[in-house]
Amino acid sequence: MSDIVQKLWGFCHTLRHEGIDYGDYIEQLTYLLFLKMADEKDAAIPKDCSWATLKDLSGTELLDHYNEVLRKLRDAGGLLGDIFTQATSRFQNPVNLRRLIDMIDEEEWSTLGVDVKGAAFEGLLEKAASEGKKGAGQYFTPRPLIQSICAVTKPDPRGKPDFKICDPACGSGGFLVAAWEWLISPQVSKGVLDRAEARRIRTKTYFGQDLVARPRRLALMNLYLHGVEPHIYFGDTIYEADRGERYDVVLTNPPFGTKGANQAPERDDFTIETSNKQLNFVQHVMNILKPGGRAAIVLPDNCLFEDKAGEVFEILMQECALHTILRLPRGTFTPYSQGVKANVIFFQKGRPTEETWIFDGRSNVPGITKKDRPLTREHFAEFEKCYGADPNGASKRKDQGEEGRFRRFKLAEIKERNYKLDITWLKDESLEDGDDLPEPEELAGQAIIELEAAVAGLKEIVELLATEELVER
Repeated sequence: MSDIVQKLWGFCHTLRHEGIDYGDYIEQLTYLLFLKMADEKDAAIPKDCSWATLKDLSGTELLDHYNEVLRKLRDAGGLLGDIFTQATSRFQNPVNLRRLIDMIDEEEWSTLGVDVKGAAFEGLLEKAASEGKKGAGQYFTPRPLIQSICAVTKPDPRGKPDFKICDPACGSGGFLVAAWEWLISPQVSKGVLDRAEARRIRTKTYFGQDLVARPRRLALMNLYLHGVEPHIYFGDTIYEADRGERYDVVLTNPPFGTKGANQAPERDDFTIETSNKQLNFVQHVMNILKPGGRAAIVLPDNCLFEDKAGEVFEILMQECALHTILRLPRGTFTPYSQGVKANVIFFQKGRPTEETWIFDGRSNVPGITKKDRPLTREHFAEFEKCYGADPNGASKRKDQGEEGRFRRFKLAEIKERNYKLDITWLKDESLEDGDDLPEPEELAGQAIIELEAAVAGLKEIVELLATEELVER
């Protein structure tokens, strides 16, 4: 993939002279890659809009036909119409469009991997991130982490007619694609589903939402090319009213940072008022789960201990069994979100928390780097074994003690900590080794994250004081 990404990225610089910026180029690339892969997979595309109709044209005829293809797909209705909503061509020079089509046509994309379009897109985002462009992290959660989460939560809709899986911050659809791939894997269903049940699962099971049009489009494309017809809503999950839909499994990685979190959402179904986006996502997920439903949410460290965290987790533990927390290795989100330290919380709705098990996958684990120490499934092998076979965390487990990575904490101990869940016990000797300290940009990134959290907390205090002053008047 690296050679292909390098080629595609190099062409991006050429297009800038035509006034096509990085974001526009990525979008045009997704349209064309989608049509090429749909052709390879014999996916249902109107004949006069197929990849073959683009291959043999040139000049203004090509530009006109490409514009017409996008128009017809915009107006196609159904999922295709959804995918190509507001799709327009940004090409003025037919030579550049012809070159990009030829470049894409050189590869047999479907044979390169399951989610090769996503991988190509991810590679381009990484290039952008390395050149200082921001926002790449909103699109991707590392695949090894997603696959591990799916392996333990087992999002299995077979034999359950109304089973629904949701990611309320779905980005490019990584969790939903991985949930489908887990289901059809040889270890689960051997790729064979009952015909009637397969139809239901493909069309009525996978749901998501995203605030940004481009990742939502990618999610729709990714799942369509996997033969799945998802329901991906466009809008703000936190600030919109509850849609009323309920789900059996929720898997999500809410966006990190404090951007856009200037005020607490006005939601009657949120018990704790806070502007912290991730804590509001926790409240949202609690509400959209069916009784007995289960969830896994990726959260940065500060969400386990910041000012309102204890209040949110106290309510969560009353309504749900917060049975497992996974502390992720340093650098898990490299290169998109430098310095972010994060966790995954796992809970089941409908029974209160009696104890919480924490797996420390960070202490004395070398930090993740893109080249020398990339994140792999092996990083989560011990965690998956400790988690056990029961997706709701009810398997028999063994506390490994103060020297081990997996420990149990009873509710009484958590109460004593005011429901703050930043619990550590292993001495991280790697941080004392000067040769294994985080990179300067990672340390700087972590400092920025902590400062943003502190500023957000101060804003809440100022707003509270202003409110109290008005009441006194």
